[in-house]
Amino acid sequence: MAKKKAYNECLNTVKPVKDALEVINGKWKLAIIISVGVGNERFTDIQDSIEGITPKVLAKELKDLEQHKLIKRIIIDDYPVKIIYRSEPYADTLTPIIYALKEWGINHKKMIAK
Repeated sequence: MAKKKAYNECLNTVKPVKDALEVINGKWKLAIIISVGVGNERFTDIQDSIEGITPKVLAKELKDLEQHKLIKRIIIDDYPVKIIYRSEPYADTLTPIIYALKEWGINHKKMIAK
């Protein structure tokens, strides 16, 4: 019986973690969320703030993050038409996770450097 309980507890933790990682996993998604979150609104500003990302990949990842309601694409009907990206309020729920990952990364670097 204890084995079944441990299995269920593991499953109840692993499944939501996997669901979360499906949204933010990958080489670029967190970097894009951070870039837009700190105020980079224009496509080129976002691209310039993330070393190594290609325009094609950035466009795909922005669309994906928009589908997950983390980034909003805003079209400003002007001449010429201007497109900007902003963080959705829902993206703010990732802030403590991002800072926890940052802290863990800093501590991990120190730990393996010993």
